[in-house]
Amino acid sequence: MAAPVAMAELWRGGMLESTHMGHAVICNAAGEIEEAWGDPEAIIFPRSSCKMLQALPMMESGAGAGLSQRQVALSCASHQGAAIHTDLVAQWLADLGLSEADLRCGSHVPYDTDIRDKLILAHESPCQIHNNCSGKHSGFLTLNKHLGGHADYVEVDHPVQKAVKAAFEEVTGETSPGFGIDGCSAPNFATSVHGLARAMAYFASASEGGSTRSRAAFALTRAMMAHPDLVAGEGRACTELMRAMGGRVAIKTGAEAVFVAILPELKKGIALKITDGGTRGSEAAIAALLVKLGVLEADHPATRKRLNAPITNCRGLVVGEVRAALGFA
Repeated sequence: MAAPVAMAELWRGGMLESTHMGHAVICNAAGEIEEAWGDPEAIIFPRSSCKMLQALPMMESGAGAGLSQRQVALSCASHQGAAIHTDLVAQWLADLGLSEADLRCGSHVPYDTDIRDKLILAHESPCQIHNNCSGKHSGFLTLNKHLGGHADYVEVDHPVQKAVKAAFEEVTGETSPGFGIDGCSAPNFATSVHGLARAMAYFASASEGGSTRSRAAFALTRAMMAHPDLVAGEGRACTELMRAMGGRVAIKTGAEAVFVAILPELKKGIALKITDGGTRGSEAAIAALLVKLGVLEADHPATRKRLNAPITNCRGLVVGEVRAALGFA
């Protein structure tokens, strides 16, 4: 098993201060490795980076046929809990004849500061709709209504999660060695970095005129690219970098420093994992790979915010820089 390699570095005072190590794979349409760093077969939890895989059964079963493109994008989201996200989730649940109580994702303080402050000033608590995964869970509920399953759709032996696992294994091309429970209570199936990149390459090569699964993957990818504001939110890497690429690429982060990219024009998929779990490292690494492949401008402000990014102190002085590691990308 190959060791992780240096991918991102923090420099201060002309000296290397910190290094983010990781694994990364670029796959072609056939699922073959074109380039790799570290160990392509390292087993990881993809966390929220695989939400388009978790939404795939909803789309290919026909359960999502009546959804708007905005709802499809939200099914792949780790959103901020801003009004554009929560209003859409609330309406989606109402359309299903369901309510916030039918969600099984739990609640947390919304990442959107305006909404957070309004809740505090009103002495109100956040609800499950504020959870960054509430769009994904609305997708689960949409599939569950189609399948006729019981209310606890996050249980690993529930028909919803069985469908997710089957699609996950088929598109990654691997039998998952196990699962963990994600922050939103849904099972998160493990795979290799190569398997995750292979899945992203499948989405990249999907077509509107292909098989049922291919059409579903195509619809999910196009929804993400058309609505980057719904996939994450203002100030977030997924949203800002997708905007910077002008709707040509879909990217998605996951907790513990996982990142994936779907590149339809190149029919390539990317997956990476920073082993220390640091978001700073994963954002720099994905930006470096997107620049390398020619789909992201190195000098775009969204890129420079994460790659060759200045580190400032409390007085606003530039004291360091986050860079791609020498020899990576």
